Amino acid sequence: MDAGYSYASFVFVGIRYCLARPHKLTIARLQRCETTDMPLAKSSLPTSSPPRRATIGVDVGTGSARAGVFDATGRLIASAKHAITTWHSPGNIVEQSSDQIWQAVCISVRDAVAQSGLAAKDIIGIGFDATCSLVAVTAEGAPVAVGPTGDPQRNIIVWMDHRATIEAAEINAGNHAVLAYVGGKISPEMQTPKLLWLKKNLAQSLTDAGHFFDLSDYLTWRSTGSASRSICTVTCKWTYLAHENRWDSAYFNAIGLEALVADGFARIGKDIVAPGTALGDGLTANAAAELGLLPGTAVGAALIDAHAGGVGTLGVSIADAPADETRRLAYIFGTSACAMASSTAPVFVKGVWGPYYAAMLPGLWLTEGGQSAAGAAIDHLIAMHPAAAKAGEFATAAGMSVVNWLEKRAAEHSPVPTDVVDLAKSVHVVPEFLGNRSPHADPDARAVIAGLSLDTGIDDLVGLYIAGLCGVGYGLRQLLNSLRADGIQIDTIIVSGGAAQSDLVRQLLADATAIPVAAAATPEPVLLGAAMLAANAAGLFPSLQQAMVHMSGTAVVFHPMQGRTAALHTARFQAFEALQTVARQIR
Repeated sequence: MDAGYSYASFVFVGIRYCLARPHKLTIARLQRCETTDMPLAKSSLPTSSPPRRATIGVDVGTGSARAGVFDATGRLIASAKHAITTWHSPGNIVEQSSDQIWQAVCISVRDAVAQSGLAAKDIIGIGFDATCSLVAVTAEGAPVAVGPTGDPQRNIIVWMDHRATIEAAEINAGNHAVLAYVGGKISPEMQTPKLLWLKKNLAQSLTDAGHFFDLSDYLTWRSTGSASRSICTVTCKWTYLAHENRWDSAYFNAIGLEALVADGFARIGKDIVAPGTALGDGLTANAAAELGLLPGTAVGAALIDAHAGGVGTLGVSIADAPADETRRLAYIFGTSACAMASSTAPVFVKGVWGPYYAAMLPGLWLTEGGQSAAGAAIDHLIAMHPAAAKAGEFATAAGMSVVNWLEKRAAEHSPVPTDVVDLAKSVHVVPEFLGNRSPHADPDARAVIAGLSLDTGIDDLVGLYIAGLCGVGYGLRQLLNSLRADGIQIDTIIVSGGAAQSDLVRQLLADATAIPVAAAATPEPVLLGAAMLAANAAGLFPSLQQAMVHMSGTAVVFHPMQGRTAALHTARFQAFEALQTVARQIR
């Protein structure tokens, strides 16, 4: 929608007509409703004139907390970030501190607002997303230790923590009915295996914790005092059955977490609400003071970070393509990779998480795949190569990251972007350093690198980098094939995330998957998704879908090449699957 218009200028009759439809509205239907039933008028409140109305999106990733200030059209006004600490210990243990993360959030929000030039009164809402990490606190909010160090400040089991692999295997052996909604197998990255690990290894912590939160729900609780959980978090990571509005008591009793059943699930969530729902009375006085905002500022129920990226991108406008989110895949390519498909009916795909009802978009079922290591796998590949240190020196001298410098080097050697795959030469990479999340649901899978030579130079490193990116793309292609086999047809991949910022990566993903890749014009799609939650909670838009329609903006599309390039990627994909199969057979 043109920036000269705002939702407030739509006529009331048209709004009622749209919202009164008896069926769930997809984005495409909403857009048709807008253009045929609601005449537009110039906004009387342009964003450059008071009163100003802005929302804040906060994203807590693995390495930092970030905040972005957005206007009502989805334009990013200002952003800021602050680093957070991650502790790694033997046994695949990865931990963080909720107190430190909250302070990083506060610093980021204050800095972003200061850079925006807006006053606190101009901020009408704030929304949060975060990694799907497990937070343990007492009923009063004091941190509870979750690791062998016994340090209560280390009270978060980070999403990538695989300490609960044995517990996940024990749960999977039980063939519980709820497992049908996580692809047939629960992952050690999910919360019930981690809670079972706590019971076995730190029983006192399980007793002392008055609340167990997904990190994004912790942030809304810390902001508002509301213990309501988002449908997104509890359905995707805790086995809540959103389509039936219930927890499965039999499951928790069977796996040994009967203590959570005894208190009516109060410690993991009794009140479950849709993402973007206004929580409590908004920011408490204490939270507002720490964030530099006004008490009562609206706070929307949160999303997992990848799902915020989905919300922030799936509504983008693409020329000659209907905005039907059931034909679009949200692909967030960061430290990990998350691929999310929506459908009007539940689709069960072996080895793929879900289907989750209303976990991302109201009224739609979410099917979710991806890999635990994606951007992290690429970083690890680069670090392994003998030329990594030299590349780092060149990158530092050029004022660039190593990855960006390698991309520049690749472009210099391959002036035709679609020929960049030739730089990989004989090297093939299956980048499963941290297991296969989907479609094989195999946490014990490991990476395979084939076709190496004795070359230790910079250009050989460039080839390894390109081969690694191809491997990530082929993993996505494999997932898309599984989705297609079970009836989910994807026409466009909507990509976002820190590892997908370059045209080279986007084109390579399109070629590797043989599906068009679209990149949202917004520089911060995950933050934008969180800001959309705030816009919904503040009443700027009456639904999350409406916020997506009006704040998403446009996208640039990268089409897969045909002919020789397509044939080469098909052959390399076949090699990828063959290597993957051999690795499973010999371990």
